[in-house]
Amino acid sequence: MPVWLQAGGWGFFAGAALVLGAAIGWFVRVPQRVIAAVMAFGSGVLISALSFELMDEAFRRGGFGSTALGFLGGSVVYTGANKLLSMHGAKHRKRSGDKHPSADEAGGAAIALGALLDGIPESIVIGLSMLRGGVVSLVAVAAIFLSNVPEGLSSAAGMKKAGRGAAYVFGVWTAIAVASGLAALAGYTLFDAASPEVVSATTATAAGAILTMLVDTMIPEAFESAHDYAGLIAVAGFLAAFALSKLEG
Repeated sequence: MPVWLQAGGWGFFAGAALVLGAAIGWFVRVPQRVIAAVMAFGSGVLISALSFELMDEAFRRGGFGSTALGFLGGSVVYTGANKLLSMHGAKHRKRSGDKHPSADEAGGAAIALGALLDGIPESIVIGLSMLRGGVVSLVAVAAIFLSNVPEGLSSAAGMKKAGRGAAYVFGVWTAIAVASGLAALAGYTLFDAASPEVVSATTATAAGAILTMLVDTMIPEAFESAHDYAGLIAVAGFLAAFALSKLEG
């Protein structure tokens, strides 16, 4: 199988976890504290992956300059886009409670675009990881998959409470899963011949966007219900992803 097709497949696989999480959130009545705990675990997993997989790899490829520039740039771009979408109803898109705009209010398109904004940087990273000899980073895939499940679960539960229909909810997450596959494919094909500095900056850009997304959207949801245990659960997620990275190495 061509490497570019493998990249797209791995991206779709990781993105499909959003649909899995959405199905759990839609059909199973999951307690709020359980959702928060799973969200905290997923946050820890992603923080570990971006620390030991993304930033370390970016630094090895292109040095500190391109890594720092990309990292800050990714955060700035994500913050600006997220701010714009929040003004149009997508501020609480990952919340499982009652903060989603209702189906009668504006914000449906913004929520969908916000979900796309959150998922694209993660997926591009999968494609970039395959530039190292055509072998995917299983740690990156596992980390993104594990974090996508609670993201889809929490958001779908909130959308359901807001009165949005199954067609909208599953349509959004299925579209994001497909877009994730395309983004991973693009991450491989568009940067296959790029210089180490460009790949480094791009990887760090994705890392900056992911960390900003965590602090802006996932961690608030985790802390709101888990409170005193959110940090401990996030540490467990961090340790799980760290262990995976060492086993793969």
